[in-house]
Amino acid sequence: MPVPHHTGDILKERYKINRIIGQGGMGSVYLADDLRLDGRLCALKEVFHDPQISETLRQQSRDQFMREATVLARLDHPNLPKVSDFFAIEERDYLVMDFVPGRDLSVLMTEARLKKEFLDEREVLTWAAQLADALIYLHGQEPPIVHRDIKPSNLKLTPAGVVKLVDFGLVKILASDEITITVVQGRGTAAYTPLEQYGGDAGHTDVRSDVFSFGATLYHMLTNQSPREARDRFLQPGLLVLPRDINTSLSPRTERAILWAMSLHPEERPQSMETFRQALLGDWNPVNQPKSPMPAPTLIDLLASPFERRLIWISLGLLFVSLIATLWQ
Repeated sequence: MPVPHHTGDILKERYKINRIIGQGGMGSVYLADDLRLDGRLCALKEVFHDPQISETLRQQSRDQFMREATVLARLDHPNLPKVSDFFAIEERDYLVMDFVPGRDLSVLMTEARLKKEFLDEREVLTWAAQLADALIYLHGQEPPIVHRDIKPSNLKLTPAGVVKLVDFGLVKILASDEITITVVQGRGTAAYTPLEQYGGDAGHTDVRSDVFSFGATLYHMLTNQSPREARDRFLQPGLLVLPRDINTSLSPRTERAILWAMSLHPEERPQSMETFRQALLGDWNPVNQPKSPMPAPTLIDLLASPFERRLIWISLGLLFVSLIATLWQ
């Protein structure tokens, strides 16, 4: 575990450490003041390269970091923090990003759970629309960028109501031959990790891995329950509790989209983020149309839901009784 920097330390003669805002085995994330731009706060993500590994492996890791940092610095999207700088100091590499104010969605979810409430579905779908746009942008890069660690704690809601995907710790750039390069090794967080990602860097991950994590994130946020791990579900089919069995007010369309995204096998999920967004939201854009009706359930949604099927049969029965009564008149 590397020794973290102290408050007041200045890196690269520009970034003055304010405090630690995140910490892990590979380094820390610092809140820092940019001394060249008065009043600007930034987040410094630190990656520590273990001096005990061979010089060859260490250099490969550092080269990978610099290649990926160069790619991330070119990104420009309203739902992603802007990467403005990257540099190295001894055995540590640094990525400098805009500091995103606000609270992460895991905090909002916890507050709702403590009140024995669920987050409002319309509000969650509004956040989901923004996240989908960010991931469509990442996946549309050449080569595509896969985040691999989507979860509520990596989603920040700013005071202006903008959702930002804030952590690029496990990001992958997909090369044309489908060999992946990783900034920081890891598998993500178990509850949101698809089966194919359990192999670490040996596992094949692509845009469908982000689709799974997105679905698992929505499951957690709309049910207040962490989804069962993909590995456990593989060993015990049927282990996943249906979202509407937990949150009965949830729309059947939202449930169906989430379960589709959380399919264990990549071939059975939506094959792109655009497809998942369409399944979840249809033509509804909650960002531009916040007061418009939520997307109506499709016929498949209605037929797939026991509750809606029951209502349909009751309605048909009442219609039949009404028709008979009319004929008898």
